[in-house]
Amino acid sequence: MEDSTTARLKRLVANSNEVLELRLIRDLDDLHSKEAVFKPEMTYQVFGDREIIFGYLDLSVQLFYSAGCLETYLGMTYTEKINPKYEGVQADPVLTQIAPKLAPDVHYSLTNFTNALAKDETFTPYGELIHSFSINDEGTMRQFVIYKADMSYKGFREYHQRIQTFLLWYIDAALFIDLDDEQWQYFNLFEKYTTSVGATRYATIGFATVYRYYAYPQHIRPRIAQFLILPPFRRIGLGKHLLQAIYREYIGRREVKDITVESPSEVFQRLRNYVDALNCSSLPSFAPQRLQQGFDNEMITEARNKLKINKKQARIVYEILRLQATNVANVDEYRAYRIDVKKRLNIPFKRKQNEELKIERALKNSAEKSTYTNGNGLPSDEQRKEILEKEYRLLEEEYKIVIKRLENASEL
Repeated sequence: MEDSTTARLKRLVANSNEVLELRLIRDLDDLHSKEAVFKPEMTYQVFGDREIIFGYLDLSVQLFYSAGCLETYLGMTYTEKINPKYEGVQADPVLTQIAPKLAPDVHYSLTNFTNALAKDETFTPYGELIHSFSINDEGTMRQFVIYKADMSYKGFREYHQRIQTFLLWYIDAALFIDLDDEQWQYFNLFEKYTTSVGATRYATIGFATVYRYYAYPQHIRPRIAQFLILPPFRRIGLGKHLLQAIYREYIGRREVKDITVESPSEVFQRLRNYVDALNCSSLPSFAPQRLQQGFDNEMITEARNKLKINKKQARIVYEILRLQATNVANVDEYRAYRIDVKKRLNIPFKRKQNEELKIERALKNSAEKSTYTNGNGLPSDEQRKEILEKEYRLLEEEYKIVIKRLENASEL
């Protein structure tokens, strides 16, 4: 049975994911409303791999942003703090762990932060308006706008330094980009709304960054590096509009070779697959009757020339659209589809197998032959069939999620 001191110390350990409280403040009521609170998905990039904070009872860490220009408040409350004089250990320095990750000019006084909320009254998005749209959210029409910007716009650097801090809580292994590199372009999504007194305001919803890589001889290859829709605004279809706006920015440019994505998360890859499949479904080479004939060069060429989709992604889109067009009740048709996909999944294994055969042939007449063993870890044919079947089933389930959304899609 643990003693009272041990029990007390355990009560002073908090899960940092649970005690961090984020808010986007549109009006003063949001400072106290439980509905305005949203939580991080991860905190290890600030509080370490264990994601714990030690030394406080009933801890609440508060990270508030004004909804528009993202003026920032950082604070914390607790009912009790460990006393190092009597208990021999220090409480974790919570605010000083977070502060270096935030933009300059953070408010530590809630009164000063509340006064700074007035800046949202005159805030307008930086850059060039490239897209506007409306969404029916459970009977309420909401207006949204997307702006493209760069660091030449006065005040945008400070704004981006604030919005990028959300990456710490929602993007694994997040890195802040070099704001002095002129090859970066920025796409910001806002809600344009009307206050209770009839004033127009802009609220930050999400953002994306794109790096324009050089591609020989006179081309560029835009790469989407960061893409984030803030948690209070997810699951209403905003991500597809932001991604499509980025596509429209580059698709019509002759110097663009293709559009790529840097280390996409599973969630983003699903969004990308959906938007790309929706776009490709209108191309002649991706017509249902063509899909049954297999993946071909015309699909690769048309996807690249008209939508700036690279070969690898075009193949994924083909598999999604072919599954959608396949009658799974038809044994032969469904079997042909599965074999086609499994052949693609098996390519890395066949490549590794061929490499091993080359090594064996090279050593066939060598004195080293007796010391060479097939220690490559390659599975047997039977094991490989089982692995392929599992890989295929997981992939098909993922494709079905995209197909379900395609069937309910409206034109972007």
